[in-house]
Amino acid sequence: MRWLRRNLVVIFGLGTLAYMILPNVVVTVFSFNNPAGRFNYAWQEFSLDAWKDPCGVADLCGSLSLSLQIAVWATLGATVLGTAIAFALVRYRFRARGAVNSLIFLPMAMPEIVMAASLLALFLNMGIQLGFWTILIAHVMFCLSFVVAAVKARVLSMDPRLEEAARDLYAGPVQTFVRVTLPIAAPGIAAGALLSFALSFDDFIITNFNSGNTVTFPMFVWGSAQRGTPVQINVIGTAMFVIAVLVVLVGQMVGNRRKNAQPK
Repeated sequence: MRWLRRNLVVIFGLGTLAYMILPNVVVTVFSFNNPAGRFNYAWQEFSLDAWKDPCGVADLCGSLSLSLQIAVWATLGATVLGTAIAFALVRYRFRARGAVNSLIFLPMAMPEIVMAASLLALFLNMGIQLGFWTILIAHVMFCLSFVVAAVKARVLSMDPRLEEAARDLYAGPVQTFVRVTLPIAAPGIAAGALLSFALSFDDFIITNFNSGNTVTFPMFVWGSAQRGTPVQINVIGTAMFVIAVLVVLVGQMVGNRRKNAQPK
């Protein structure tokens, strides 16, 4: 019992981690399956056929490419706008600042289906044709709040004396921002960008409302589930999971090296 009390937090932590990783493990295992029918829900036999031809299913790689394009552009747009908004909310005082600060986080609390229906009504009333650009606008809008939250938290923790010291050493506003402010805020900006990319890439509800005839990868997966789930979907999911893990590990390694390189 003493051992259990001492390691209770560790046990719960490992259990939570296993609970989170288990779906990814199942997806990875079934990416090597050779199903007997149209649905990849029961294990039959080991096969590398899907890995050898990940684009073997019609329109799969096309929808994947479209989702990646939208995610990249949405990430760039949300990161630039969100970073500017975060600095404005922290560094400047203006009228209705409190209201803006509250409204900017409204998309995080609002159900996705409400935002999706609102955007659809807006686009239809404005006569905008649904497609790539409406999806992109919608994705930038709901990703913006997450970038602002990540960058704002980082900016609030910054020591203003560092920027004051740079100005005392005759650094101009641009040089101070590039050499001092931006490197300090970079972890928050990177966190917001990665979160935006992940949210945009796998969004379904808002995309489904505002896509028109455009089919993204999540919509392709949903449509395939109605008539049969090809193994290639598991292959793409596994590849994306591995890439995400590698990005996190590389970021951790770079961060640890920078900490170790700093003089003590």
